[in-house]
Amino acid sequence: MNEEIEKAYELAKKSYAKYGVDTDTVLNKLKDVPVSLHCWQGDDVRGFENDNNMLSGSGLVSTGDYPGRARNISELRSDVEKTFSLIPGSKRLSLHAIYGDFKGKAVDRDKILPEHFSSWIDWAKRQGAGLDFNPTLFSHPMADSGYTLSSSDEKIRKFWVEHVKRCRQISNFIGKELEDRCICNTWIPDGSKDLTVSKYRHRKILLESLDDIFSVSYPGENMLDSLESKLYGIGLEAYTAGSHEFYLSYAIKKNKLITFDTGHYHPTEIVSDKLSAVLFFVKGILLHISRGVRWDSDHVPLLTEEVTNIMHEIIRADALDKVYIATDFFDGSINRIGAWVIGTRTVMKALLIALLEPIDIMIRYENDNNLFARLAFMEALKVMPFGAVWDFYCKSQGVPADTDYIDEILKYERDVTSKR
Repeated sequence: MNEEIEKAYELAKKSYAKYGVDTDTVLNKLKDVPVSLHCWQGDDVRGFENDNNMLSGSGLVSTGDYPGRARNISELRSDVEKTFSLIPGSKRLSLHAIYGDFKGKAVDRDKILPEHFSSWIDWAKRQGAGLDFNPTLFSHPMADSGYTLSSSDEKIRKFWVEHVKRCRQISNFIGKELEDRCICNTWIPDGSKDLTVSKYRHRKILLESLDDIFSVSYPGENMLDSLESKLYGIGLEAYTAGSHEFYLSYAIKKNKLITFDTGHYHPTEIVSDKLSAVLFFVKGILLHISRGVRWDSDHVPLLTEEVTNIMHEIIRADALDKVYIATDFFDGSINRIGAWVIGTRTVMKALLIALLEPIDIMIRYENDNNLFARLAFMEALKVMPFGAVWDFYCKSQGVPADTDYIDEILKYERDVTSKR
């Protein structure tokens, strides 16, 4: 390990020790907290159902045409493996249903089976990684109306109910085979671009669809269900059937996870403030970390105050056992592996900052009503040498420090992705 990194870490270790924080203990905890990497960044959400599948449907858009996107399952796995090699700690990959190993055969979404994901399970075992799963209710002729699970067309609704049922079966199979719980997250693009009269009716149908889907139970050690809301999207500006209020109510009533995507709320809403408000009532929370910019929800996460505050809230609530952390963004305008690495390492840095926080000191100030001291101490923590701890962690996990991984990605681009 680089001698300068070791020296800087020893100094940082002493700095944190003054406030009762053992950095070695923190890093041991950090390495066991996986961030589930979303597979769809690697190919602009195209999947492997056919050669020309394109991201389409209300609420979704992937912009940019940077060279080198993954075109098949082999290339995607290669790119994920390269990304894994540049990210410290435990590994997970989140799959969408359109990424099955269909071996060139046309398999419609109401016909997918666990066998279509057996090779992903074998791959995950070789990588020592876990897998999560997502039904794909977009980019399909049966979603062209703008409604899927909440469709008033019985044929369309039954098609998508069957799809999600099969996705839950697949998630259970994955969790059982890997002996590692799989999170099955359901998001639908249902809604309308303009004023909608039948909001209640569509939500009533959505409720009935979900009750039908969840009529079959699977062991909690194999899989957990989560429901993901969205405020609006492209073509859904006026009405989104699967709103935050709808899914939060359903998750509480039915003992499901609720998904908080940091790009799926009004820009003035603070996701970090929602965590402690709902943790008492839900089975757990799935976090999708992205970065909203104006109307778009899926930019590469950066080390912003809000991302850090989200991690602070998890640690302050001692809720790592109830919060599952994942990424969800797609940017085709830059090197896709670089986007993965920046975003995922950002989430891990924010979590490290939160784990290094001397919570007991701040609580003591708070309990003593010494609010000046609390605020001053929180400000002082912002310039503590967490960067030295992060660099040491990366090196100890066998991955490059922050500036060093840039050359690794550029080399992979020259050698691999630029030749596609």
